[in-house]
Amino acid sequence: MTNTNTETKSTIYTKTKLKISILHMVLELILLGVGAFTISKPLYQLLSPIIKNDYVLLLAFFAAFGGLLSIILLPLEFYQSYIVEHKFGLSNQTVFDWCIEELKSLLVSIIIGLPLILLFYYLIKITPLWWLYFAIVVFIFAIILAKVAPVLIFPLFYKFTPIDNDALKSSLTELMQKHGLYVTGLFSFNMSKDTKKANAAFTGLGKTRRIILSDTMLNEFSVNEIKTVFAHELGHYVYKHIIKNIVLSGIVIVVSFYVCSYLYEITLYSVGYSSRFDIAALPLLIFYLSIFSLLLMPLLNTLSRYYEKQADVYALKVTGDPQSFISTMEKLAAMNLSQKEQHPVIEFLLYSHPTIAKRIELAKNYRVPTS
Repeated sequence: MTNTNTETKSTIYTKTKLKISILHMVLELILLGVGAFTISKPLYQLLSPIIKNDYVLLLAFFAAFGGLLSIILLPLEFYQSYIVEHKFGLSNQTVFDWCIEELKSLLVSIIIGLPLILLFYYLIKITPLWWLYFAIVVFIFAIILAKVAPVLIFPLFYKFTPIDNDALKSSLTELMQKHGLYVTGLFSFNMSKDTKKANAAFTGLGKTRRIILSDTMLNEFSVNEIKTVFAHELGHYVYKHIIKNIVLSGIVIVVSFYVCSYLYEITLYSVGYSSRFDIAALPLLIFYLSIFSLLLMPLLNTLSRYYEKQADVYALKVTGDPQSFISTMEKLAAMNLSQKEQHPVIEFLLYSHPTIAKRIELAKNYRVPTS
């Protein structure tokens, strides 16, 4: 396929995915709003005569409410993550594979969410400062999850194996040692079972900290290109982006719960609910949290793009190889069908990374220091 054909395909793919993502966000918000204001109370009235224990009733209510929303959104999610991916030749999944992955995601969400929901309801019943205590719990839980996810959750979805390319291992290990980075290992994961796309990440905290590279990347990228990707991830470590994001997420969680709890408590009585821990009223709180998170998204994405640019500059500085950086971006764009340029408004609202075009331009303008 020629570069022109690939770029045309990438543009169509990106626009298709963006339209579906925006539709999904809007539809989910509408469904939450409609559910909170019209469906929630009748659903509670249906379940409450049957289930007397408040905590069991809470779980049954959210299973029914969340299940209904999920069923309505399921066709759109299937179209987005299966039909579109196959249409553009990116997916390696069968329908059965897709269903299994979705079921695994659902089970993980239930296992993680169940204790949080129960604790949330306990706190909202006993104290008006529930929002602060629960925000602290969520923040601590997020840190624990970031630490254990690489060893407990990620392996449920992918098989991880130590990288056995000696030349690559030597190159990356040298780079790590030079900059004082300790990780428990360099791992490849079988991303090709699901997709032809490529990816890499710096995951975990403390003793679970590791670099993971997709097998698609290892198969298609040169040692210098992978070194560029690795140096970018190293940049996040050197600039302490992970620590900064953890602190920021704590602030965002506390502010979000404070603002939304205030809106919740001043409006719940006017729409016919009796108390803040009225189970039927809780979707209203979720509705406010969803709106607030959407409002924060552009600001958080702006900060994320700044961090990504810092990591890009660091990768160029460490490797001194702008040409490999450019070829890496070109390959990522081609493999992931990423549109190289984007309207500034779309980038501001929805992009967590600078566009490929901007990243390539950064490398073209970079001047390797002369000794």
